[in-house]
Amino acid sequence: MRILIAEDHPDNREMLTRRLERRGYEVHVAENGAEAVEMAKTCAPDLILMDISMPVMSGIEATKVLRATPDVSRVKIVALTAHAMESARKECMEAGCDDFATKPVDFAGLVALIERHAA
Repeated sequence: MRILIAEDHPDNREMLTRRLERRGYEVHVAENGAEAVEMAKTCAPDLILMDISMPVMSGIEATKVLRATPDVSRVKIVALTAHAMESARKECMEAGCDDFATKPVDFAGLVALIERHAA
């Protein structure tokens, strides 16, 4: 399974990449939403872990662009955010995210969420 991580924080990118690769996932990394949109077109991810608060283009904006782009419009997108309020979840889901996870990341829970979407 190919996973694209869209995350602006270097420590979060490194931790997620290392741990997901150890579990056998093929991981690609984008540092902002605009980069994530471009990479989604070329690396053909099965799932995108989309940080919501990023520079250049937010995860919300990137999700909307991806949903409007035919070749990648059906890729599963999981929002990652430190904002745990219901309003944040609602905004992510309205933008087109398929699921929602909060930071700090509960890695076991994240893997279970990924596996649910892989089925």
